[in-house]
Amino acid sequence: MIRASLPRFGPAPRFALMRVSGKSMLPTLRPGDLLLVRLNAPVRVGALVIGTDPFFTSRAEKLGATSLRLAVPAIYQYREFTAAGGVMSYGGSIIDSYHHAGLYVGRILKGEKPGDLPVQLSTKVELFFNLKSAKALGLTVPLSLLGRADEVIE
Repeated sequence: MIRASLPRFGPAPRFALMRVSGKSMLPTLRPGDLLLVRLNAPVRVGALVIGTDPFFTSRAEKLGATSLRLAVPAIYQYREFTAAGGVMSYGGSIIDSYHHAGLYVGRILKGEKPGDLPVQLSTKVELFFNLKSAKALGLTVPLSLLGRADEVIE
């Protein structure tokens, strides 16, 4: 089964990114595989928001480079994407998440029950910009955003 989430209003997209989520009739496709399907509408995608998913995270560098090569501005959650050519990333700090995971492991090793530990969300959010990519795409990043960035790649 191939599922896609397409907008039901406005012009149809030219391409749809679809994820295989069950058994496929094509033997070469497995659950989790991605398909880029060309649709018949002559519309250009203006920007791309790449959702956080282990499949996408493991391919952040390739996605960043591809979005730059296809001249599509894109945003992702982690810095690796921006360093690889993505325009920007905004999301919870992966280092902060690993730090909290280590603290939890320590508490569990000291005898606390995992079910008794509270769920914690990342408290540190990071913002990264790649000005080289933005310039290549003809984008100008406002100074007010650049001033708030954790890192600006030039």
